[in-house]
Amino acid sequence: MRLLFGCLLLLCAGLASAATLTLDTGTGARKLTTEQLLARPDARDIVVPADVSYHRERRYRAVPLKALLGGVSTDAHLQFEALDGFAAEVPASLVLDGHGAEAWLAIEPPDAAWPPLGKDKPGAGPFYLVWLHPEAGPVGPEQWPYQVAAIRVLGSPADRFPAMKPAASLPADAPARRGFAVFQRNCLSCHTLNGQGDAKLGPDLNMPHSPTEYLRPDLFRTLVRNPQDLRHWPQSKMPGFDRKVLSDTDLDDLTAYLKHMAGRRPKVSP
Repeated sequence: MRLLFGCLLLLCAGLASAATLTLDTGTGARKLTTEQLLARPDARDIVVPADVSYHRERRYRAVPLKALLGGVSTDAHLQFEALDGFAAEVPASLVLDGHGAEAWLAIEPPDAAWPPLGKDKPGAGPFYLVWLHPEAGPVGPEQWPYQVAAIRVLGSPADRFPAMKPAASLPADAPARRGFAVFQRNCLSCHTLNGQGDAKLGPDLNMPHSPTEYLRPDLFRTLVRNPQDLRHWPQSKMPGFDRKVLSDTDLDDLTAYLKHMAGRRPKVSP
């Protein structure tokens, strides 16, 4: 009897760790379970040499993400919603034709949980977007969302969040326009701006004030490069962006965008 009870507990534990992914490619949401994804004929074992989240080589059972995106055009936009409020924005073209970069949806097996990402941190499951040959994309670290709960085809951030857009009067080659692209690629997954955005992890970057208004330029750069150098906070989730991810020119453009948007803050009624 005790042996039978123990087996039942193990079985229940395995079932409890199974998960469901919501996939909406524009024709209605559908649910895909862990078991369904693992049973696909295109599921295979892959080795990720330099996993962005685990910082080491990792092996996963995964399916090619583009195989799940039938009918999605290359000019579409994908959002990956995570369990913790992270909302990664990835152009569909990067997944469908990454010029050699390969997007894979890694699937956590119900009977073999992935290890924690660090002390007091969860694992990357149940679903995790990983890349082979990410340098060909190029693919940034914000485009490796883990704890994925949903994948949706949405409009571009500029269309969905008009209050984030720079002034239409700016020249096409204005640094603030380039900075808006940098913001979408690196900041939008965690932050809102002018009250718009889907992420729920970090503070709004323009309301009530832009960080460019209360930080000296050198301290703002420190915040972006290594947040712990500016403010030691063990619970901080913000990663540092080194020059391989965010060049000095990109950081200059991002600064120009945030300074520009400080003058485009919506009026709040008293």
